[in-house]
Amino acid sequence: MVAGKASNHVEARGVSQLRKGVLEYCVLALLCDRPRYGVELLEALADTPVMATSQGTLYPLLSRLRRSGLADTYLVESASGPSRRYYELTDQGRQALAEFSGHWPGFRDAVDRFLVSGAES
Repeated sequence: MVAGKASNHVEARGVSQLRKGVLEYCVLALLCDRPRYGVELLEALADTPVMATSQGTLYPLLSRLRRSGLADTYLVESASGPSRRYYELTDQGRQALAEFSGHWPGFRDAVDRFLVSGAES
């Protein structure tokens, strides 16, 4: 085994699991202020490296958001290529984001307490 490989794998897996758990709500939050198309969402997520993701992750997530009624889509013609599919938050999506936003501080604080107490042990 190469030194450092196991801890890097655990670290990458942990970050991946955290991202997977909150990515949907980060996308909903990005849609809160205005409709966006897929590449625009990818770029906005990449602005925070820990949230950077791939098209192969984002587009299935956007499809799930649409199917579950949290987001809606529409096409806009583009002068520089194919039409762009824009995603916008629905009222149901706003409600889901508001609920998550209400739960997040308590969840974050609870995890922080566990991490602090674990570091002190």
